[in-house]
Amino acid sequence: MASSRAEGDPQEPVNEQAVANKFAAMRSELNQIYSKITELEMDVSEHSLVINAIQPLDPSRRCFRMIGGVLVERTIKEVLPAVQRNKEGIEEVITRLNEALERKKKEISDFEAKYKIRIRKNDGEEKDDGARKEGTAQGVLVGPAGGSE
Repeated sequence: MASSRAEGDPQEPVNEQAVANKFAAMRSELNQIYSKITELEMDVSEHSLVINAIQPLDPSRRCFRMIGGVLVERTIKEVLPAVQRNKEGIEEVITRLNEALERKKKEISDFEAKYKIRIRKNDGEEKDDGARKEGTAQGVLVGPAGGSE
């Protein structure tokens, strides 16, 4: 029994139902990647808003930043580089996810061709469930300019 698997899958689907299940799982993975990219793009947008809001301000001005669920007081000159690094890191992750997305699309396309799969309906292909993980959020709150209340 010679195996000609390109990806080295531990098991080839044995019947029509197994092929359908594997295909559904692959499409589910694809949708998860799409959702994660969308979520991270929203994070980049929020980081950009924060950067644009605090960049023109006095670097010694105090601001508050949420780190792991704890609100800490810092100065803008301490927070701005961290927010910029976080934004760059998120952008790198988005780039890697886009590469993974393209690989997954090709894998699905190859799978469709190999098993001659045709999609009858495209109703729920791109759904946005709006799921967010708020527990991992980091935010910045800028205090009053005068430093007094």
